[in-house]
Formats: sequence, C-alpha cells, structure tokens
Amino acid sequence: MPSRQLGPFHVSAIGLGCMNICHAYGAPATEAEAERLLLTALDHGVTHFDTAALYGFGTSETLLGRFLSKHRSKFTLASKCGMTGVPNEQGVKVRVIDGRPATIKATCEEALRRLQTDVIDLYYLHRWDKQVPVEESVGALADLVREGKIRSIGLSEVSATTLRKAHAVHPIAALQTEYSLWTRNPEIAVLRACRELGVSFVAFSPVARGFLCGPLDVAALDAKDIRRSMPRFTPENHAKNQALLPAYNAIAAEVGCTPSQLAIAWLLHQGDDILPIPGTRSVEHLIDDLGAADVTLSSEVIARLNALINQHTVHGDRYNAQANSEVDTETFG
Repeated sequence: MPSRQLGPFHVSAIGLGCMNICHAYGAPATEAEAERLLLTALDHGVTHFDTAALYGFGTSETLLGRFLSKHRSKFTLASKCGMTGVPNEQGVKVRVIDGRPATIKATCEEALRRLQTDVIDLYYLHRWDKQVPVEESVGALADLVREGKIRSIGLSEVSATTLRKAHAVHPIAALQTEYSLWTRNPEIAVLRACRELGVSFVAFSPVARGFLCGPLDVAALDAKDIRRSMPRFTPENHAKNQALLPAYNAIAAEVGCTPSQLAIAWLLHQGDDILPIPGTRSVEHLIDDLGAADVTLSSEVIARLNALINQHTVHGDRYNAQANSEVDTETFG
C-alpha cells in the first residue's frame, strides 16, 4: 500500500472509515464481523483508521479499542468530537452538536477510555457548532494537544473561511468532508485553502454512499438507512442518476478495475494530499476498495469521468435541508 501524508503522519493512501460497522447504513456488524474487518484492514496495509464519538454513540470507538488497541503502534488513529449522542427526556440517545470547550474535553476523555489509548493522533471537530465561535472550539482542542491527549487537530465539513479562522488559532492538520465524482463541493474553495495552508484533505464517502459500487436497490434499504433521507436517493432522482452508470461501468471495464476501485482511484489522482476513507462492513468490499491503490488512470480517462459525473449531471442535493443547515461547506449556486 503506498503512503501519503496526513498532517504530521505517514499513512496508507487509502484508510478505513469506521462509521459503517455500527451506524447509519442499516444493521450494525456483529462483534465478530467488526473484528474480522478491522484486523483484515490492518493485515492489508491500512494504517489510517477513522472513527467518531457519534458512530453508534460510542460503539465504533469501543470496537476499535477492543480489537486494535494491542496493535496501537501500527496505525494512525483519528476520531471526532463536537457531535455526540445525548439522552433525551425519555432516556433515548439523540444526536447533538455541541462545540463548547467543556463538552469537547469531556468527549475526549470518554473517547480515550473507549479507544483504550493514552492519545488520539488526529482529533476532529466533527461539526462546527454555529452557536460557538470556531476559535473557542479549536482553542479547547489546542489545550488537549498541550496536555498530550491528542497529537493534532482536524475539522470536518467546514468552509475555507472557517478553516482559515481555525488555523489562525492552532495549525489544522487535516480537513475532512465528502468528496467523490458526484460530490464536488470541495472544488469550490476548500481544497484550494487546504493546499495554501498545508492541510491534508480526507475524503469520506468516496464511492458516493455505495452508488458507484454497483446495483443499488433503494427500495430495499433498511428503514433507518441514512440514504433514505438524502435527496439523491429519492425514487425520481435515483432513477435519473442511475442513467449515468452504464457509461461509468463501461469505463471501469475498459480500465480493468471494479466500479468501486474506479471511484477511489479517481480521488487518488486528484492530488497526493487527498486521502480517501471508504467504509464498509464487508471484508470482500474492503479488499476490493484497497485494490484502487494499484489502478492507474490516464488523463483522457479522468477527463471522461469528469464530464460524465459532476455537479451538473447528478440529480438531487447531497443532504436534506436539516443536514445542510448543520454543515458549513460551500455549495454550488
């Protein structure tokens, strides 16, 4: 597995996003399935594991701690704060965005216990809490760096303007947001800002939330699958978007790779500072994804992909109105 720079760390060019094992995409993996997935990733050269307090309301961090803590020296560990599960009046945990310094520090202490580690290599502000100046939230993260509880700071789903404000308080090692052939928002401004500031860019959902992996039956998705609330997966928009796939799959066949590998390889070719973190519960899908590191794309193929799938040819926004209100990323007019 080739390596890339993630802030101060050298990591595998393709990492593993650890949300899918317990959160947002239907039934969670069993503990045995999670253990097999995580250890297989490690055995296949993955040295960048990305989790969050939100995922399964702590379950993802717990699983990483249980199965990877004994291998802690072999990988770079990233997690996130600022968006967690908090019990409501009925005692049911609900998702809450809270970027207050005290909350960030408390979340870090809980994460360290779940992850069974003394330090988190890269700790992101999962969402900017717009009720709290980003400088205050990053100030709390800077305190955690000074205390030796985290090694570097990241931001997720923020704009170039917010990145610059945060970077003025403490150097930002990485910025994470959705980026793929069908989500080009980072190309508006934040990618350029990252490069100006020397910030690594971590791309989540590189295979377009499964759309670029192969046939996807939206009607068969689990009732709690996050995609059911996403405009691109409504029956009307999904039908229109599926019309892009025959030509896309033909390019994958021409290149000699799978559709998933083509999507990740396209990202890898967008710059050496871009680090995709596909997520999956399937060992077979994991190994397929990692094969993208061996795929070389010509400039002509990249141009054809860019013309085929982009912000003008994809139908539907990436998030619904509620989710859009919670992020700070630039949008196309």
